[in-house]
Amino acid sequence: MSDSSPARPAAPVLDVWCELQCSDCRTALDDLRALRARYGDRLEIRLRHFPLEKHKHAFAAAQAAEEAWEQGRGWDYAEAVLGRVEELERRGEAVLVDVAHELGLDADEVDTALIDGRHILVVDADQAEGKAIGVTGTPTYVIGGERLDGGKSQEGLRERIEEITDRLLAGQDA
Repeated sequence: MSDSSPARPAAPVLDVWCELQCSDCRTALDDLRALRARYGDRLEIRLRHFPLEKHKHAFAAAQAAEEAWEQGRGWDYAEAVLGRVEELERRGEAVLVDVAHELGLDADEVDTALIDGRHILVVDADQAEGKAIGVTGTPTYVIGGERLDGGKSQEGLRERIEEITDRLLAGQDA
């Protein structure tokens, strides 16, 4: 017997080009939480890494976040690290391991991932893709083919993302 029910269309994707040592990205968390609350699984929000050279621990933080994703707690980890950007600036990579421990992750594995570089290619690929589409700072959002720069101001961005998401979702129902 074949299932003739129509396949559910894929959720629209919001790529968030983020840097985990960026205070503007920390500010953006409230908008991301609101979007997740409003849309649930009807909007796929993906964290994309864009470590900036001016933040010396950002690349390591991106790698540690990838390991946290491997352990099933990526968003929790990213939010916790963003909540401690000043401490990350002061104390460096030790904060990344501390956060992993506090969240109940395998902190030794996070530390090992930073040493062996197993997630470097993922971070490099995100950064290269970001550069290719014109990302220059963080946070930058891409949804429905539109790029929105949140590095200058978050003002009105959530509303714009909601407009685009609603339009994309309405197109699925047509």
